Amino acid sequence: MLKPPPRPHPLARSERVDQLCGLLERAWKKGLSSKPSLDPDHLWTKALRDGLAAGEMIARSEADVADFRMRLDALAHSLEKEARLNALGLTIAYGQLVRVIKQRLQLGAFWEERPESLESQIAPPVIVVGQMRSGTTRVHRLLAADPGLAGTRFCDSWHPVPRTPDTRPAWSALSLMIARTIDPWLDTIHPFGTTRPDEELGWLAGALDHCAYEAQWRIPSFTGMSEARDPAPIYREFARILRTDASNHGNADRPRVIKVPQFAEDLPALLAQFPQALVVRTRRCEIDLAKSAGSLVANQMTIQSDEVDMDWIEAEVARKIALREGRMENALRDYSGPVAEVEFADLTEDWRSEVSRIYNALGLPLSDKTLAVMAREQSRAEKGSHKHHSNAYAAFDEAQSS
Repeated sequence: MLKPPPRPHPLARSERVDQLCGLLERAWKKGLSSKPSLDPDHLWTKALRDGLAAGEMIARSEADVADFRMRLDALAHSLEKEARLNALGLTIAYGQLVRVIKQRLQLGAFWEERPESLESQIAPPVIVVGQMRSGTTRVHRLLAADPGLAGTRFCDSWHPVPRTPDTRPAWSALSLMIARTIDPWLDTIHPFGTTRPDEELGWLAGALDHCAYEAQWRIPSFTGMSEARDPAPIYREFARILRTDASNHGNADRPRVIKVPQFAEDLPALLAQFPQALVVRTRRCEIDLAKSAGSLVANQMTIQSDEVDMDWIEAEVARKIALREGRMENALRDYSGPVAEVEFADLTEDWRSEVSRIYNALGLPLSDKTLAVMAREQSRAEKGSHKHHSNAYAAFDEAQSS
């Protein structure tokens, strides 16, 4: 894999962003295309062109339907009033929200045709929970490499509706190609692969949880509303999709290793859906957490807005770390199931010993064959472009102090 070009500062962005913004603005001005509207009624009208209106109610309660509608209204309002989107950001936001609505309707249509997928009995999952940038991805991928466990493919996270033939890897490959063209540092932030095990961020985004959106846009009112609101409807949808995915791939009997940093904030709601889950908690030095998370958020926001405030990002990241830490502590204090804890530094120093300790704590079998498979995954991870991310934000500090 080629080493990505150096990222000179947190708010750096590719020249392609400015070029695309210019093209979009000229097209709107000349009437060659319409400027996207984030009005919720317009978004629904666009999404309903496929004629799947009935899919909204399938397998969902009236309360869950109302929760999604309310979240969409609140997010659209926050985007309009607070996000300061540039032309590309507005276009991306419009595309994401229309896709989310369509996906929700398509899932309902699938469940109407295949109701048995919702009744799939699944093994208790292994929940990897921790702060963003605390080693959750590393632990998640090591465990998901175990043939006795299962993981969620990246393409299935962002395209959860099963298809025949399965074209989801191809669509995800196209999406990643476009994203990498716009953002040359994308793979230094997170190691992607269309069929690699990855976090279920797409499932939460599809239910309009705030985590995927607050990392892209400055939307404090939507974030605040979401943090104060019961996330149970989101995790009911999450559980439905997990059962559907397990049924589709025929691995419902294998514990699914799941992870999204948002779990730290919403752990009681997730455990309510999976009360027999096994939990792995990751920890990392808070200073390193803040630097890495701030760098990630800055990378995403600066693509979609010309008015990004790094001081605001750093303050918001610190606030989120404190919020998630408190909620995670409270949730695990009351949890009686198996919990393993792992330090980022210890995992870096000797991953085999840490994996062995995790498996002992969770009561899972660990064979030499499984360790050999994990070793291949670890070797692959060590060669990834994301290894450059820590060097990048260390260089940011040096530049600021010089």
